[in-house]
Amino acid sequence: MPWFPDFASAAELVRQQTRAAGLADPVGQYFAALNSGDTHALETVWPGEVVVHDPRAGEVRGHRQLRHFVNRNQRWLAEHHARIETVASTYSSGRAVVELLAHLGVDGQEVAWPVAVVAEAPDDLSVVFRSYCSQVPVTGQHEVRDAILKPGQVHPDGAVGRFQAALEAGDAGAMVSAFEADGYYREPIGPHATHRGTAELRSFFAGRFSAGGGIGLQNCVVTDDGVRCVLEYNCVRWGRRDLPPQAGLGVYERGADGLLAAARVYDDVEPPAELR
Repeated sequence: MPWFPDFASAAELVRQQTRAAGLADPVGQYFAALNSGDTHALETVWPGEVVVHDPRAGEVRGHRQLRHFVNRNQRWLAEHHARIETVASTYSSGRAVVELLAHLGVDGQEVAWPVAVVAEAPDDLSVVFRSYCSQVPVTGQHEVRDAILKPGQVHPDGAVGRFQAALEAGDAGAMVSAFEADGYYREPIGPHATHRGTAELRSFFAGRFSAGGGIGLQNCVVTDDGVRCVLEYNCVRWGRRDLPPQAGLGVYERGADGLLAAARVYDDVEPPAELR
């Protein structure tokens, strides 16, 4: 998982909130130093802790590890002729989520890779980044992503809550009823795996539940701006099969009537063998 320059977008949203609260502004200074390549200034402009939770590199902690991580992945981006598109940004309560679509050259073809980045400022001198995505668009296969967060007392209401309850129960009809007539669900593997409208959604969800039950999630953290509800979760069950907790993130975008206009998922959970 490369370090995208657009991580700065997430950090900027957090920075705006800390400034509004009258706190210090280390995030903007930090990314100015990072983008200029002035690595000697990093510890000065951000004296607190910097942590990145990355699907491939694992936990990157501290300024020295971060510099190696950034340099390595900037080269990776250049080799793959990366072009980054911002899909949406959501922020609330000192936390920001930026959804990206990375256009990459892989094996001579361009692929579109959905990535979500969470930036959270535990204090005015520190920041934590959590990245979520599927490795399938890049490597062609799923990779188990261990849980990052512990389960929390998170219980969304409205259409998001109905969607989650139906997902747990394996009720395709109830899931579809949470969407607007033209609403869509996008799988983690890319925009080509988007299911729009009642008929497509019902067919897709029914297929996902044909392994004998619903999908069990442990909600960990919610970031909700009133339009988009972002849930960071651990997936622990698919059908009859229990799973080791695997980290993921879902974005549920409400339409004008409160129903879901869109659901976009970022995880690397592999379906049971009978569904592949």
